[in-house]
Amino acid sequence: MTNQLLRTPLFESYKEYGGKTIDFGGWELPVQFSSIKAEHEAVRTKAGLFDVSHMGEVLVTGSGSLEYLQMLVTNDVSKLQIGQAQYTVMCNEDGGTIDDFLIYKLAEERYLLVVNASNIEKDVSWMKKQQTENVVIENQSADYALLALQGPLAQDILQKLTDEPLEEIKFFRFKENVQVGGEDVLVSRTGYTGENGFEIYGSPTAIQTLFPKILQAGEEEGVVPAGLGARDTLRFEAGLPLYGQELSEDISPLEAGLGFVVKLNKEQNFIGKEALKKQKEQGLKRKLVGLEMIDKGIPRTGYKIYSGETEVGEVTTGTQSPTLKKNIGFALLTTELTELGTEVEVEIRSKRLKAKVIGTPFYKRS
Repeated sequence: MTNQLLRTPLFESYKEYGGKTIDFGGWELPVQFSSIKAEHEAVRTKAGLFDVSHMGEVLVTGSGSLEYLQMLVTNDVSKLQIGQAQYTVMCNEDGGTIDDFLIYKLAEERYLLVVNASNIEKDVSWMKKQQTENVVIENQSADYALLALQGPLAQDILQKLTDEPLEEIKFFRFKENVQVGGEDVLVSRTGYTGENGFEIYGSPTAIQTLFPKILQAGEEEGVVPAGLGARDTLRFEAGLPLYGQELSEDISPLEAGLGFVVKLNKEQNFIGKEALKKQKEQGLKRKLVGLEMIDKGIPRTGYKIYSGETEVGEVTTGTQSPTLKKNIGFALLTTELTELGTEVEVEIRSKRLKAKVIGTPFYKRS
C-alpha cells in the first residue's frame, strides 16, 4: 500500500527531523515531528515550517483568461492587481463547492491557481470541461514545491536569507523572482494558521535546499519543522475551513460562512450563481457554527448533533484547542439553532453530551 502513496520532494528530509508520516489524501506526509501541541505552540509564539508541496498549481493564461475565471469562480477576479492573491471558491451548478483555493495574478492574462492536493485531478478536469476560447490551462503541480513559514517571528527568520524588504510584501500580496538563500522563489504573505507568515513557492530543488536553510536560520528564534496535525489545529482555531470537512460538493460556500467570497452582484455570470442566489433569497436551511462543549467530551468529525430527539446536524471538525484549552468544534447545524448560546447535544460514544453555539473564529492573533 505504502509504495502507492505520493511523496513530496522533501520526503527524504522528514526522517532527519523525526517526522512521522501518515496517508493524507493519497500523500505520505508528516503528521508531526516532535508533538502536535509543541508544534502548534511554536507557530502561535515563534515560528513553524511546513512542507505544503502536495498542493496543486494550475496556470491559466491567454487573452480570455480573466473572463473565463470570472465564470469559473464566485469571487470577483477583476479586482485582482498584479502581485495580489485572492481567496475564492469554485462551485458546481447546484452551488456545491468543488474546491476552495487562492488565485495569484502573475501578470495580465496570467494567473496561478493553488488548489487542494486531493482535488487536483478533479479540479483540472472540471476546469478543462468549462474551458473557453483563448484560454490555456496547464497543470504545473509537478514543477512546484511549497513551504509555509508561519508565526510571529516568521519575517525576522526569512529576512536573514534575503535582501528583499519583506515588510513591503503586505497581506495577500506576493513577489516573484525573490532570491532567498540563493534560490529564486515566489514569496507570498499568506497562510493557513491564523498567524503572520509566508508561503514560498519554488522548483522542487530550490525548496529542498531551502528547508534546512530556513530551519538553521531560525534556530535562535526557536523555529521548528511542523506537520499536518498542527496545521489542522491551527487552521481550525483560526476558523479556516478544510475541504472535505467544512466544504464539499454538498456544502455551499454560503452554508460554510464564506459569503464574503461569493459576489452575486459581479457583472459576469458564474457557475452556481443561480443556486446560491436562491439559497440566499429563501434563507439557508443550515449553517456552519462554532460549538463549545459544556459536558466533558471532545466533539470529533462526523459526530451527530441532537436537539431533543431530533438530529439537527453534525460536527465537521473538533478537537481540544491547544491555545484555548477548551473542547470545541465546527458544526453544520439547522439554521434555527445557530443563535449564539443555543444549547444542543453531541453524541459522543453513544452518550449525548451538552454543548453550546459560540462565535468563530475561535482564535484571533492580537
